[in-house]
Amino acid sequence: MTSEQPPPPAARSYDGDGIVVSYDAHRCLHAAECVHGLPSVFDVARRPWIMPGQASADEVADVVRRCPTGALRYHRTDGMPDEVPDAPTRVAMHADGVIHVRGDLELATPGGPLRETRVMLCGCGRTGRAPFCDHSGACADHG
Repeated sequence: MTSEQPPPPAARSYDGDGIVVSYDAHRCLHAAECVHGLPSVFDVARRPWIMPGQASADEVADVVRRCPTGALRYHRTDGMPDEVPDAPTRVAMHADGVIHVRGDLELATPGGPLRETRVMLCGCGRTGRAPFCDHSGACADHG
């Protein structure tokens, strides 16, 4: 996410030392990279469930970049750069129809264009959150 782009409207933000993490529940498909990667920061049994101050900004940023859906993003407030998109762009289609994309992306959406670095797109065309996968179509059996 570039520093010029605020978090999407559906996102909530959580401040830490040198980093702000935003979370968009509508995009999350529960890959659990966050809770497995840094349980001191990401704990779904706690409120708030994201506490970026529980680890260094570098550690938090490393784990946020593991989120395949882009539901988690970060903005560095310590002068360090925000997420740098993968280059070249990587696209992988999984057997369940979900398309994983990482790179410097501009997506055409019903609400207008979005700049992204990580997304999971619907490959079956039956999502309620186009173009993002929400596991409501053929990929609902995703396992």
